[in-house]
Amino acid sequence: MIRLAVIGYGERTSWMVKCFQQADPEVAVTAVIDPNETLVRSRLPEKDQASARFFKDVPTLFRQARPDAVLIGTRCHLHSPYAIQVALYPVALFLEKPIAISMKQATSLERAFARSKCRVVVSFPLRVTPLCVLGRERIEADFIGRPEHILAVNYVPYGTCYFDGGYRNYAITQGLFLQKATHDFDYMSYLMNSPITRVAAMALKGRVFGGKKKAGLSCSKCKESPTCLESPFNRSRNTSGGTTGDHPCVFGADIGTPEKGMNEDCSSALIEFASGAQGVYTQVFFSRRDAGTRGATISGYPGTLSFDWYTNQMKYVRHHRPFTDVTTVGAGMAHFGGDSELALDFVRLIKGTHSSRTPIETGLQSVYACLAAKESSETGRFVRVRQVGQVS
Repeated sequence: MIRLAVIGYGERTSWMVKCFQQADPEVAVTAVIDPNETLVRSRLPEKDQASARFFKDVPTLFRQARPDAVLIGTRCHLHSPYAIQVALYPVALFLEKPIAISMKQATSLERAFARSKCRVVVSFPLRVTPLCVLGRERIEADFIGRPEHILAVNYVPYGTCYFDGGYRNYAITQGLFLQKATHDFDYMSYLMNSPITRVAAMALKGRVFGGKKKAGLSCSKCKESPTCLESPFNRSRNTSGGTTGDHPCVFGADIGTPEKGMNEDCSSALIEFASGAQGVYTQVFFSRRDAGTRGATISGYPGTLSFDWYTNQMKYVRHHRPFTDVTTVGAGMAHFGGDSELALDFVRLIKGTHSSRTPIETGLQSVYACLAAKESSETGRFVRVRQVGQVS
């Protein structure tokens, strides 16, 4: 049996536990830290519902449950504090992103893991998807020569979740560079085989979501619900996505303000890599339906590679010969196939047979790039990105 302890047992955690058990049925949830024991027991795998023990703190959990591995799936502002505690133990850790939401958290986390024997899989499924791995393989095989430029886009068709649920809480998310682009900056660096060193960014806030509707307003209490495009009725009628249950108003004052802090409607960044190559990234959170797209275009002098996870296709264009190839990957995989790969990585890490493809350093480097983008969007300046191992 592989004894797994879980800290924060939400929906994403519940899904990843299922992925772990598919990768190895010997995985069993034996210990949990979560304030809502009743809800968590209903989410636990059936075989673990009766035997899992609940604890109040990390030291007691380790002393009494002796886990082989830990999953941290709390709300974002608690990822780093719990990870710092787990770093004291020689276990395998699955750490949800973003692994930190501030520079203080990130540097504290880096110090905690500098000499730690805790091995980490950071929850970066995009890097390990079949399409992204194939892209890296083709770049390494010299399909496009030296990569000089990357364009990455994320038009999010479910972006209302950052305004009509728990993610609207800016104190927890610290904006959507940290919450969303942390995935994309990571896979961009992976494809370019180079860390991001400098960023210039912009963020648009309060032009689409947010507003002056009273705090605490929900659709069921709103007189405009019959005509509002974000009401459950009209979301269902227009197949525009998002929750079709009663939800907090996406135009409410309690979402925040651009001055005091709120998630952005869209944001973009110019990126410089240590290799000297350049990149552009943009993310849009008011896109709907077939406007959804996520992927990258990587160019060198001999050719261009481009892929889109929503279409499950990669295109390879030879610049100097009249040939274009299109490759299609299987559809219907969670996180485009990345979650099952992460689960396999984690099980192998627990057993000591493989190393992690997304170690703690990848999470830290992504956070440093995201924090630089956030700072740049707030100051209007290019910002240097802190590098893992950099002496303050």
